[in-house]
Amino acid sequence: MKRILIVKVTSLGDIVETLPVVSDLRRAFPSAKIDWAADAAFADIIRWNPGVDRVLSAPLRKFKKARNWNDLKEIGASIGELRAEKYDVIVDIHGVYKSAIIAFIARGRRRYGYLNKDLGERGAAFAYNARFGPRPLTDAWRGMRVSVADALGYRFEDTPDYNIRLPAPTRDLNIPRDRRIAMLFHATSADVKKWPQEHWGEVGRWLAARGHSIALPWGTEREQAEAQAIAALVPGAIVLPKLSVVECAHWIEASELVVGTDTGLVHLAHALQRRTVMLFAATSREHFGVSDPGRSISIGEEGAPPDVARVLAAIESVTDASSNTPARSAETAVPVAKGVIS
Repeated sequence: MKRILIVKVTSLGDIVETLPVVSDLRRAFPSAKIDWAADAAFADIIRWNPGVDRVLSAPLRKFKKARNWNDLKEIGASIGELRAEKYDVIVDIHGVYKSAIIAFIARGRRRYGYLNKDLGERGAAFAYNARFGPRPLTDAWRGMRVSVADALGYRFEDTPDYNIRLPAPTRDLNIPRDRRIAMLFHATSADVKKWPQEHWGEVGRWLAARGHSIALPWGTEREQAEAQAIAALVPGAIVLPKLSVVECAHWIEASELVVGTDTGLVHLAHALQRRTVMLFAATSREHFGVSDPGRSISIGEEGAPPDVARVLAAIESVTDASSNTPARSAETAVPVAKGVIS
């Protein structure tokens, strides 16, 4: 195996959770060249992994929103770059029209995609001349690793290796290195995933009373207003300035704890080995959650967001990991923190 192309186009959390596939391939085929095709919005994150030789990107999302001529020209140029190499194998682990088109345009002997019943969009099937096996009974992230390993005939190590190397920030981020930072990722792209502001306030006060400095990131003006509203409920909490993704990653790396909704930056916190609690309200925890006993935990479920007591119990289950006390299970932890500060 000399050259491999991974196709995973979006979004932030999916891109982060695909990084272990690179490490798996690198172990199985040490001398292979590994390229990755993705939306330009997420290309830099892929470049944080030194196991990727070349990132092929185009502003697909940006063009869809703005229909800008320059973006269209960039897409055209990216097609030429994509076809400049011939791949031994192309693995489309996205499974929708846009990823299938990329896989089809790329020059490759074998183009792997999911079985029809496992595709995100069934019309994507036109692009493949080989298929992964039936989707394994596991979460989405391990499922990608199993699919590629089975198709290409190798075994992988159970513990995922994200192999992230953050570039240095281009400005002073003023991160307080002498504090126990807890970042609360309250923002999410879909309102249905949100957790009530008063709940965030209770969690923030509980953490602050235990010596954590609360940091509230945001990305849009609306999210900034929400962060300010939560900060008003938590004495001493700071609303961060607007950060790029890599700047936010540096804040995450400096944090002791991250609590947040099912969003890409919380997946990044898990990948960066931070103590992480991920909250689910509108998507499947079993399918899209993160888990590393004693360090990362996912709670809640589609249509059934967790209450404050369960979130506090989950925080204790990951922050207790530094002691000799065994971590409690995400969904069976007894809500020990009933006396919430109000």
